[in-house]
Amino acid sequence: MQVLWMVASAFLFATMGVFVKHASEFFTTPEIVFYRGLIGMAVLWWLARRQGVGLGTRHPWMHGWRSLVGVTSMGCWFYAISKLPLATGMTFNYMSSLWMAAFFLLGALWTWRPGYAGERRSPNLALLGTILLGFVGVLLLLQPNLDVPQHGSAVVAATAGLLSGVLSAMAYIQVSALARAGEPEARTVFYFCVGCTVGGGALMLQLGLSPWPGWQEAFYLLPIGLLAAGGQLCMTYAYSGARTPRATLVAANLQYTGLIFASAYSVFWFNDQINALGWLGMVLVAISGIAATALRARGAAAAQQPVAGKASAA
Repeated sequence: MQVLWMVASAFLFATMGVFVKHASEFFTTPEIVFYRGLIGMAVLWWLARRQGVGLGTRHPWMHGWRSLVGVTSMGCWFYAISKLPLATGMTFNYMSSLWMAAFFLLGALWTWRPGYAGERRSPNLALLGTILLGFVGVLLLLQPNLDVPQHGSAVVAATAGLLSGVLSAMAYIQVSALARAGEPEARTVFYFCVGCTVGGGALMLQLGLSPWPGWQEAFYLLPIGLLAAGGQLCMTYAYSGARTPRATLVAANLQYTGLIFASAYSVFWFNDQINALGWLGMVLVAISGIAATALRARGAAAAQQPVAGKASAA
């Protein structure tokens, strides 16, 4: 059943991207983040009350840091979606697995610094290979043009998209830390929505409000919050229903079905033109992300069974 939950989550997030792209024609990125957070707060408040989960927390600073990196990541991601083809913009966020792998690899390299007294971890060369493969995929996807003045907005959007993947990886690591601290998922997501509302609202007031486009155009904002909350809940059910490490790995890798949905929307809904190299780039990002997830899972399992006299893999 967790397979269906994860596929449903990927579909909802890809569909959210459609409405983000439409809403960006009438609202700024901070406004979209603000309304996404406001709607999400209402949904998560209702869910927490139904589950009997209190919203008081003993870890406000952990929630604050998670919200800071998560909201910044979302803002960058929404901006990339608004300026680039939907499939391209969505792909950047799926690079979080590669960035997490890069963090773990850097952690292993850090143990080899002079003066380090702890156990040295040997760098995982296979993991390094998947990271390099993923970035080859990004180059094929973007096919960068050095004529920056002519393609300046695309360069800024691509940079924002890459940054969204880095920050998303940092946010996921913090979510794991909150889970280990005993924070329920509903409470964690609620405070993230609070961060969206506060951060998006502050920038929205500073930059000014967009002219009111009418209720029909403003309707695009409602599905963004609802689909984001639904996607998050489906993802939660997928991971909570995975009872074995193998099932968890399958669920994690199925999130890449979101690229299939996003690509379909991009081509058939927005008539985006993506050449063969672009499609190859998306495939490489997905393959490398799946491989990185599997290698990190294998490394975590090996770390739990240390062998005397051997360095553990990262």
